[in-house]
Amino acid sequence: MDMSGLTSGDLHVALDALHAVGAQSATRGGFARGGIASLAAVIGSELTTLSVCDLDSNHRSVVSDAPGAISARQLEVFDRYFPEHPLVRAHGRHPGAVTKRISDLVPGAAFLESPLYNDYYRPIGIRHAMALPIYVDRRLLVSFVFNRASSPFGERELQLAETVRPHLANLYRLVGAKSVANTASLTPREREVLEWVAAGKTNRDIAAILRARPRTIEKHLERIYEKLGVETRTAAAARARLL
Repeated sequence: MDMSGLTSGDLHVALDALHAVGAQSATRGGFARGGIASLAAVIGSELTTLSVCDLDSNHRSVVSDAPGAISARQLEVFDRYFPEHPLVRAHGRHPGAVTKRISDLVPGAAFLESPLYNDYYRPIGIRHAMALPIYVDRRLLVSFVFNRASSPFGERELQLAETVRPHLANLYRLVGAKSVANTASLTPREREVLEWVAAGKTNRDIAAILRARPRTIEKHLERIYEKLGVETRTAAAARARLL
């Protein structure tokens, strides 16, 4: 992508944002929070998330800079349209994926008339979205997603996102490597629980398989999250797939 539209000031802002993210990236949770806060300011996003999409189960989990802005009900609605979402289709299972806006993939009028917009985006007050993919493999798509209610994302914002994308991807992999190293501290039972989580089993399923109480499985997961430096079931499952 041609970066000639960016000024030296823009590049300094992008570099400062990367430094800020790196300073908070001792764990994946820190990386997520730092990335959301720093990138939202650089891009000018009104709602920013780190989105983790499981391409096999058609399920997305998010970390947001506005807790509660996307309800559990809306997450379920998103999953309903998961396979046909323009950004998921453009980025999923494409390791060379680059930053895209929905408007790059679907004409504006067509998007505003789509069930995806009317059922998911309209209720949360969003008309424009841009996704910066930082990790893509056969099953997982991880992206920072920027959203606005009114003004579309311009070429400057797209270029800024694309400038920092490869550096964020490298940082994500480095933090992931630390997390993999942390699995050495898992007990045999915690590893077993983690393997079943990666296989898509619920806590109740795992409890039945291991002949334990669901509450015991919940306690195991709490310790697993802490040791791996993750905050969600999806992130823990992703870590298990890297073992």
